[in-house]
Amino acid sequence: MEDAQIVKRLDALRTEHRDLDSAIDALRLMGSGDQLQIARLKKRKLALRDEIAMLEDQLIPDIIA
Repeated sequence: MEDAQIVKRLDALRTEHRDLDSAIDALRLMGSGDQLQIARLKKRKLALRDEIAMLEDQLIPDIIA
């Protein structure tokens, strides 16, 4: 994957991560108490964070000391 593609994917993942934050907060404020749905959203959010970290590592060149 080229750097430009990685940057584009990172932008999409970060946007989805922020959207999940908003969705989780909205569910909590509504008081729906749907803990299973909240847990699924949190799990997806963690997976996104891991993918973001992996892609960011690909952008940083390896430096041999």
